[in-house]
Amino acid sequence: MAFPKVGNLAPAFTLVNQNGEKVSLKDFKGKKTVVLYFYPKALTPGCITQACGIRDTKKDFDKLDAVVLGVSPDPVKKLQSFIEKKELNFDLLSDEEKTVAEKYGVWGLKKFMGREFMGILRTTFIIGKDGRLKHVMDKVKTKTHHDDVLEILKTL
Repeated sequence: MAFPKVGNLAPAFTLVNQNGEKVSLKDFKGKKTVVLYFYPKALTPGCITQACGIRDTKKDFDKLDAVVLGVSPDPVKKLQSFIEKKELNFDLLSDEEKTVAEKYGVWGLKKFMGREFMGILRTTFIIGKDGRLKHVMDKVKTKTHHDDVLEILKTL
């Protein structure tokens, strides 16, 4: 499955966050740039590094009028635990059915330590205030993800 095309409207979605509250892409249209990042699994080393980088630079995202939403197939309870244990200051969304991951083309074949399996391909989408896809990052480095996204936001 391919990623949505830059310039097109981003695929609409409504998911529940760590508090069980519904969050929709349309909630931000005309108000905020949305940084939608997909990560494989809460409370795993790479995902912790990535999330903590965003947590520590949230003020920079706020200055650029951007909201960050993390999406994984984890259940709400696990997202709550991730938020609490790592003191995250942004919403994590539960996509247990992987419907949003499939819409965005990030549910696919992965290879790790010689075995193949289906999983989330770590990918970030930047969606403009107009609801259109502005940028796709498919080569995400967990340690520098936050800085890489901020640099892209500054050029948009």
